[in-house]
Amino acid sequence: MTDTIPDLLRHAARTHGDHEFLRFPAPPPSPEPSPGPSAGPSAGPFPASLSFADADALSDRLAAALAAEGVRPGDRVAIMLDNVPGWPLTWFAVLKAGAIAVPVNVRYRAADLEHVLTDSGAVATVTTPEHAAAVPGRVLTLTGLLSRPAAGPPPEVEVRPDDLANFQYTSGTTGFPKACMLTHNYWLATAAAVADLVRLRPDDVVLIAQTYSYMDPQWTTVLCLLGGVPQVVLPRFSASGFWASAREHGATLTYVLGTMPLLMHKQPPHPLDRENRMRLVLCSGIAPDLHRAFEQRWGAPWRELYGSTESGADLLAAPEADDTVGTGAMGLPPPGKEVVIDEETGEILVRGAPMMKGYWNHPEATAHAFRGGWYHTGDLGRRDEKGYVHHAGRLKDMVRRGGENISCAEVESVLTRHPAVLAAALVPIPDELFGELPKAFVQLRPGHLADASTAASIVAHARERLARFKVPAYVEFVPGFTLTPSARIEKRHLLRPERDQRAAPAFAADPEEPR
Repeated sequence: MTDTIPDLLRHAARTHGDHEFLRFPAPPPSPEPSPGPSAGPSAGPFPASLSFADADALSDRLAAALAAEGVRPGDRVAIMLDNVPGWPLTWFAVLKAGAIAVPVNVRYRAADLEHVLTDSGAVATVTTPEHAAAVPGRVLTLTGLLSRPAAGPPPEVEVRPDDLANFQYTSGTTGFPKACMLTHNYWLATAAAVADLVRLRPDDVVLIAQTYSYMDPQWTTVLCLLGGVPQVVLPRFSASGFWASAREHGATLTYVLGTMPLLMHKQPPHPLDRENRMRLVLCSGIAPDLHRAFEQRWGAPWRELYGSTESGADLLAAPEADDTVGTGAMGLPPPGKEVVIDEETGEILVRGAPMMKGYWNHPEATAHAFRGGWYHTGDLGRRDEKGYVHHAGRLKDMVRRGGENISCAEVESVLTRHPAVLAAALVPIPDELFGELPKAFVQLRPGHLADASTAASIVAHARERLARFKVPAYVEFVPGFTLTPSARIEKRHLLRPERDQRAAPAFAADPEEPR
């Protein structure tokens, strides 16, 4: 049976043996700033290239070491690593031990990190010495786990398809991130939906540049296990280097989202742009007016994939669906998934596999998300005459900055703890590069000046407490807010389309910093 991730890995090791599975190129000597993982990760105590058999054997060793450290089935184990071989190996090991992985973004500040570790009840965090000082609670390092005396075979634990594999934290609308409870079957169903779409070939090579703590490298890893093909994991995303990496490694498939496509498109054209093996680029949320230009520049079809942490893959545009190019169409549901548009609100509703079990420690939020038997995505959509679904806006109180979801409530909570702030509202403003940027409207307490110095103080306060991507890009002071009947700020009155939201009286958070 190959209906759990450990079983799938063992099957791949038996079937594909010494064939390459994972490749981790070294970072360039002079990294450029990017929205990806922290710069400069090395392969650590593992080879930079691993076969399927290597991954199975090394994760067995780590699973035995985790068990010797007291990790038991059902325990939560946090993984706070860069894009290094130790990340997927630790993931496999945690799952082989019957435990639940808790991916942690290495860019988290203290408040986010403490929340995730406390909320999940993680018994330990697997990380590196350079990150260890920031981690509250028990820390395990890969070197330390490998240096243990031989702990014997991995624990004999029965792992079932419906057992939890991940607590995958995702920003919601009510403050700190919530953990989506994802099963082994969730990951296999997500990867299988994409595998069915792309029709993997023996000579395929998957390229990924997102950080492993996000969804993307995890489902693409399972995709490669299903197909017996290698995955190249870049240390971070580089707009100037991505296609050079694609050429160097012979990549045929990739997935990009957020700001990645536009950042690449803004690079000067290169004579070798079309000299690559890429046969399909999966993407999410690209600008329709640039869709054809992307295909013409790099010589491969680009096809939309729509989904979420909660629901996996919901809509996919087939490689042969040329009629979706430039239209914004996100495709059709994969087998086993239903997608409808709510007649009253226009919200996209989904049900079927894959789907999370719910939000950890949030039964009310779970019930609300699944009201009426459908998962409510919070996104608005419309269906065209061909049956394709198009994205038409958002219901959720969030900002989508590049590939990052930002909870407005979380940022507002931090802003209102500044001594000068009486009330605050965070809203998204359009941005050519990032799609959206967070802008804060702030009502000051009496006695405080609405000037650049106060704005800088508020931004510094936020920067100390939030991940960098969550810090407001602009601050504007207002004398007060219009409230709803339930005493909530009426945000629709804040953004007036006829004016530039970056212009005075707004203050830029830091003109010298990348947005």
